[in-house]
Amino acid sequence: MISRLKPGIVSMHHSLVLACLFSLIAACAARADNWSHWRGPEGNGVAPTANPPIEWSDTKNVQWKVRIPGQGSGSPVVWENQVFVVSAVPTNRPGNGQLPNFDFKLFCFDRQTGDLRWERTATNATPHEETHSTNNFASASPCTDGEHVYAHFGSRGLFCFTMQGELVWQRDFGDMRARNGFGEGSSPTLIDDMIIVPWDHEGPSALYALNKQTGETIWKTDRDEPTNWSTPLIIDHEGSRQIVMNGQNFARAYDLATGKELWRCSGQTDRPAASAVAGNGLVFVGSGFRGYYLGAFKPSAKGDITNTSAVAWSVNRDTPDIASPLLSSGRLYFYKAKTGLLTCADAETGKIHYSSVRTGLNTTYASPVAAAGRVYLTDREGTTVVIEDAPEYRVLSTNSVGETVDATPAPVDNQLFIRGENHLFCIAES
Repeated sequence: MISRLKPGIVSMHHSLVLACLFSLIAACAARADNWSHWRGPEGNGVAPTANPPIEWSDTKNVQWKVRIPGQGSGSPVVWENQVFVVSAVPTNRPGNGQLPNFDFKLFCFDRQTGDLRWERTATNATPHEETHSTNNFASASPCTDGEHVYAHFGSRGLFCFTMQGELVWQRDFGDMRARNGFGEGSSPTLIDDMIIVPWDHEGPSALYALNKQTGETIWKTDRDEPTNWSTPLIIDHEGSRQIVMNGQNFARAYDLATGKELWRCSGQTDRPAASAVAGNGLVFVGSGFRGYYLGAFKPSAKGDITNTSAVAWSVNRDTPDIASPLLSSGRLYFYKAKTGLLTCADAETGKIHYSSVRTGLNTTYASPVAAAGRVYLTDREGTTVVIEDAPEYRVLSTNSVGETVDATPAPVDNQLFIRGENHLFCIAES
């Protein structure tokens, strides 16, 4: 079901002026250093022009921190001078006897000061099923194109707001049935005039392409996949675009324009969560729960490419579970399962530079990010180890914000935004 706000009547002259103005603003913003999606502008976890600090604590090099009510592990996204985060905030309203009632909120903060610009309650609801003890009910990251910001609360719906917090449309996909009550968490992806929404669960699974202006379905492709927590990756290949998705049965690619499946490869493990990355003419998809597999696939492939030359290389040990791999400077960085044991491999050949190195990190949910020749590795205890982005392992610093961190940090310009269990931190040289 789609609900849309009816626009007011605006003169044609004013509409043209506003359209030109918004196009100019969007063009300028697109050239700025934004972090509009949880994996960054390239979808690989890299901030190409950012240079955030190497050292910090919960007080040192903290430009500001603000308390966020409720719970959420969706990563912060940044556009120009606005920072967006989501949260599920318990209310005093009655729940269903087992689960509390929540306001599902989107917050917008001033990037320079941390002041709250606005907050909106997208919806109020009592979840239909439980979630894992380390998950929550606002674990999908928002995304933005500088014109709208999209907050995805899974079974509670997808909500489109203007950058000033006005609701434009909302879309209800029904209720997910997550494996073993582990909860939800896949994030949508923006591309051109579309927003791509993954919907893999223990019921009928699908991949949706919606018109990002209206929320209406452009196409829907059914998927024979159980619960999956990964996020779609969009790649360019020979003048067309593909959507790459992880999956327990197959890693697959779909044509962006039509939703038609292009290729698939088996080998992934149970209940995949890590998202794909791409570069060097290859697509990399991996998983690491009850087994290990990471494959480098050629996007020119067609059909079932299992055990064919379209698999450039693969590894069957120490591959990531919840945290997605990082692709930076021609190297893949990934954890072993949910641990802090780190592997670095050459992306083109699969040659291992170093394997299962002890980083001092423990359980990892946040994905690695890279900026300014450095890689930032964060665990659930709120510790971030900064290493050189290089084929040799070298630690530059170890830092902590003093609270649980499950969300992937967002490096933008000279700042690093970290969503903790209780606070949003803006890390910058003081």
